[in-house]
Amino acid sequence: MKIILASASGVRKEILDKYKINSEVVISNVDEDQIKESLLAENATPLIISKNLAELKSSKVSKNNPDKLVLGADSVISLNNELINKPKSRDEALKILKKLNNSKHYLISSVCFSLNGAMIWNYSDKSELKMKNFKDKDLIKYLDKIKTETLLKYGVYQVEADGLNLFEYIKGDKDSIMGLPVKQIMNYIKQYKKNE
Repeated sequence: MKIILASASGVRKEILDKYKINSEVVISNVDEDQIKESLLAENATPLIISKNLAELKSSKVSKNNPDKLVLGADSVISLNNELINKPKSRDEALKILKKLNNSKHYLISSVCFSLNGAMIWNYSDKSELKMKNFKDKDLIKYLDKIKTETLLKYGVYQVEADGLNLFEYIKGDKDSIMGLPVKQIMNYIKQYKKNE
């Protein structure tokens, strides 16, 4: 059985491949910034924003791919219930790292399956991360190692790369932190196949 991944994230595709989940990528082209802005205007929490984005991506792609199971996903950082967005520049990336420095925050990964344009399943996972206490110069040194393109696309830390060294502790599932709570996805696919 082949699913469609409605995400431009190479890491998410890698996770599906690693667990032998047959998938093809169809990018949703949802305007995430616009949606985040309108949801924030309604005082939506980071969890609600993450869930909404995952659902919008999957349902949009699902409308054009009838009878196919479409997976949408979104991950956000929540610091004291404030949404921390992906940086738009290297300067902004440094500001974000300074904000997260020496503090506990949450990474919320939401996933959603849609069929024929409607959501049929969703799940959100919350991981707790505590960043070590760094001097500004160390944060700059860390950012210097990351390509701008990577920073803007994936955010300020890549747990699968050097980002792991930023943390005092990480409580949560590694795949989920990288963008996909894959165990729950696999369980749902099994259930879906049974009921087909």
